[in-house]
Amino acid sequence: MFSNITVEELVPAIENGGMVLIDVRSPAEFKNFTIPGSINIPFFDDAERAEVGTLYKQVSVEAAKERGLEIISAKLPEFIRQFKALEGNLTVFCWRGGMRSRTTATLLSLMNIHSHRLEGGIRSYRKWVVAQLEEMAAPSRAFVLNGLTGAGKTRVLKALEKEGYPVIDFEGMANHKGSIFGQIGLEPHNQKVFDSLLVHRLRKLADAPYVLFEAESHRIGKVVIPPFLCDLKNRSTHLVIEMPMAERVKEIMEDYRPGVYAAECLEAFHRIKSRIHVPVAGQIEADLEAGNFPSAIQLLLESYYDSRYKHTEHQYPDAQKKFLQVGNVEEAARAVKGSIPHFSEGQQESRGNRAAAWRESPDSIEVGR
Repeated sequence: MFSNITVEELVPAIENGGMVLIDVRSPAEFKNFTIPGSINIPFFDDAERAEVGTLYKQVSVEAAKERGLEIISAKLPEFIRQFKALEGNLTVFCWRGGMRSRTTATLLSLMNIHSHRLEGGIRSYRKWVVAQLEEMAAPSRAFVLNGLTGAGKTRVLKALEKEGYPVIDFEGMANHKGSIFGQIGLEPHNQKVFDSLLVHRLRKLADAPYVLFEAESHRIGKVVIPPFLCDLKNRSTHLVIEMPMAERVKEIMEDYRPGVYAAECLEAFHRIKSRIHVPVAGQIEADLEAGNFPSAIQLLLESYYDSRYKHTEHQYPDAQKKFLQVGNVEEAARAVKGSIPHFSEGQQESRGNRAAAWRESPDSIEVGR
């Protein structure tokens, strides 16, 4: 027989990698929002779910159950086969922990496949995430990567995250690069997905003596950063990366790949065209249409993005900034590492030992140019 598990019992197993999560909701529900790391083995596909739901609302509960039984009976062997292919401690869930997950867990038990069933379904998990965000205190200290568009801030963060530094990658969690061109080639996450990824990341970094993130606006694509992290950004040390224009253009070319997404880039440009001086806007449009992307990017930086950045940079006093003059992204990564607390390799696995793995860098608290 299957056993029930609460979200409070499930979360530690998720974060320690000790649970295989199976979302048995329809593919559309799964795509919209799921528990991070889950796989989808749908009890009903989207059309079947709609059919059963219509019967439930317009005919009767019994009619819906009977049709649901007919549907799952026809595909039961394949449905069970997918579960048999899994290894590990299984937990199944649906929306409210109702018919789909209960029936799935019961069928698995009849086939001698033990599983847990999440009480309250993904709705209980979402309530837990919201409660976590409401109760969480901001990290005590942060270093914020700042600088003009194209200065390689995101690439520096990703490189440091791979090395074990306590990075919060807001753009990665939003699946959006943060500009009007930011969703090109991506499928931006909604607020529910972003919140879930953020909560688990903050919990993982709970013992780190600081966090490192990019100076984003409060909104990235479809999502909003919690106020307590925006407040942390406003009072933290800003590491301002200053990089030559040619390198910034090169970085944007590699990151946004306008040659692959030419039409999408042109469409995005049209949304800001009216904010740019007419002759310059005309030249940018002509460059984009002709595939002269380096020229278009440089003009966009000079005539639009750099002025927007300079308009907002004065909200942070110079005493709160440390300026890093670098020639390229690799130099930027080294400069950032030299300006923040270092870490000792091999001591990052144990959460209890994480705080002891860090030491202050002699120049980590110096600010100013």
